[in-house]
Amino acid sequence: MDYLGWLFFLATILPIFFLIKKVNRFQSSVEALSDCKESVRRSEEDKVDLVRSHQKVKDQLDYLNTHYSNEQSNSKKTIEKLEQDLYDKEQSRKATLSQRKSSEVRIGHIAEKLAPFLEDFPYNPEDAIFAGQPIDYIVFDEKAVVFVEIKSGKSQLSKKQRHIRDLIKNKSVEWKEIRIQ
Repeated sequence: MDYLGWLFFLATILPIFFLIKKVNRFQSSVEALSDCKESVRRSEEDKVDLVRSHQKVKDQLDYLNTHYSNEQSNSKKTIEKLEQDLYDKEQSRKATLSQRKSSEVRIGHIAEKLAPFLEDFPYNPEDAIFAGQPIDYIVFDEKAVVFVEIKSGKSQLSKKQRHIRDLIKNKSVEWKEIRIQ
């Protein structure tokens, strides 16, 4: 082929070659655009799935918070009721204990006054003088002057009574005669 033929051939073929190349690039761009659109569509689907999952988690969290608040409220009411019951029982127990102690004290006072007339009292009741506090009786027997403290149940000597007992045992007892004119 001659030079002009080649030029004609090249002038005809080159634009077709460039056109094919442009079409190929265009098809690549269309495919890339299609891939991009597909990626965006998948991202949108993932976004929708994430929003739904987030809503489910949020709903579960709201349920748990509500359930926790209800349980906390119920527990608080139960604790308050138990504390009130405990307080009521404690007051009842204190009242019962107070009544019991009061009864014991009254019985003790009665026992103190009746003691000289009981079989267990070793002295003549006519020789026993009731003093009341801090020692119940002073017995003026033929052989001795005896200080007598009557106790019932599990009652114990008071601190003052123990002190008086110790003074008597240590023979720290005196006689004083006081004259008034």
